[in-house]
Amino acid sequence: MSEIEKFRNEVKDNIEGLSKDKDVQGLSRIWLRETARYKYSYNFSWMGRPIIQYPQDMMAMQEIIWRVRPDLIIETGIAHGGSLVFYASMLELLREDGQVLGIDIDIRDHNRDEIEKHPMFRRIEIIQGSSTDEDILKEVRRLAEGKKKVLVVLDSNHTHDHVLKELQLYSPFVTKGSYLVVFDTLVEDMPEDFFPDRPWGKGNNPKTAVWEFLKTNDRFEIDKEIENKLLITVAPDGYLKCIKE
Repeated sequence: MSEIEKFRNEVKDNIEGLSKDKDVQGLSRIWLRETARYKYSYNFSWMGRPIIQYPQDMMAMQEIIWRVRPDLIIETGIAHGGSLVFYASMLELLREDGQVLGIDIDIRDHNRDEIEKHPMFRRIEIIQGSSTDEDILKEVRRLAEGKKKVLVVLDSNHTHDHVLKELQLYSPFVTKGSYLVVFDTLVEDMPEDFFPDRPWGKGNNPKTAVWEFLKTNDRFEIDKEIENKLLITVAPDGYLKCIKE
């Protein structure tokens, strides 16, 4: 066995150990709950743009992008554009022709200006409109036509019905071996009163939508290894690997 194989096996054993350690998992849930009160994810930026994601999840995303080498990454929900810039920069490192498509129902002018003048914008296209609108989907289909490897990230409206609709509409774009990533499934694991000013909460969120979606779609399975090794993630049960054409 080579040294590289030994190291990979050691990492695999580490992750398996974490998956069985209920104390560490419990501590991670407590940490997530308590730091979320301070909007922890707002504290970070990527290449100058606020990313509004946990660094741990972005580490997972770069691993996925490096492994899959997608021709197209589709993201619903743009906010300040940091994640679009992150994905574009990863594709830049691959030195291939990959592109990023961002969709948001409300792209604020100041955010659009900053995204469009960013050096990574050459790999980015943004569309304003509802991710579930048929006219928007027609444009997405046009841009996805001919792409061999497509990765999809859902991070817009977090209600059950909206995310379930996105899952149904965007899952066909995802190619075998790639991923459909659903962020903020963590909402289901937060206390009942954690989102008093939002239309989503316990029982009505991305995780419940994922569970419902998987009842009738066998192209995807939850990649538990990712969340087991991260421990700190906003996407438990949200890393869906495409296992069928």
